[in-house]
Amino acid sequence: MAELKVSRRAVTGKKVTSLRRQGITPVHLYGPEVEPQTLQCETNVLKKLLGQAGRTALVNLHVFGEKGSKRVLVREVQRSPVGGELLHVDFYQVSMSKKLKVEVPLVLLGEPPALRQKQNMLEHGLTSLEVECLPDEIPSQIELDISGLAEAGQAIRVKDIPVTARITLLDDPDRMVVRITERYVEEEVAKPAAEVTEEAKAEAPEGAEATAEEAPRKEKE
Repeated sequence: MAELKVSRRAVTGKKVTSLRRQGITPVHLYGPEVEPQTLQCETNVLKKLLGQAGRTALVNLHVFGEKGSKRVLVREVQRSPVGGELLHVDFYQVSMSKKLKVEVPLVLLGEPPALRQKQNMLEHGLTSLEVECLPDEIPSQIELDISGLAEAGQAIRVKDIPVTARITLLDDPDRMVVRITERYVEEEVAKPAAEVTEEAKAEAPEGAEATAEEAPRKEKE
């Protein structure tokens, strides 16, 4: 389990900008049965943790000056819209005996035989799934084998995804996860010669049509 050390934060509001300049990111801790705490952490350390834990792995949070640790999940990460600078992170303290709802990434495995035909394509309906389970049962990802999709029209829905009995999928059971569809190709239909001639006249520069009609007269003269 990942470990993270943080300290209490006295600076709040707009003044936290000065912390970010010092390489420190504001952190907030909350939960259903705990007193919210304003904390802070070294930005480089926090970035490393986010890369390792994501939003599904439990983290042992150590608050400087307090005994023991807290089991938490990353709940929200705020970044600057310009440059993606880390601005703020929220941690949610969990109870190991109570179920909670978490968004888990969906990873597709295998190659559908249907994609060997150029006209077929794979349509994605979901890239993650909402699950409910105990904190220590949260999967880092849910894997889905799609190698059984052999022809256009075949699909996999939420109810088709195998999970353990300890995990409940909360998305609509009939919601489409992936499906094989055919690409729409517009066929070009040949136009009648008369129609093509009329279009050519309409698109010709002004005076071109008259010049074409006068040409035979000049030959006779």
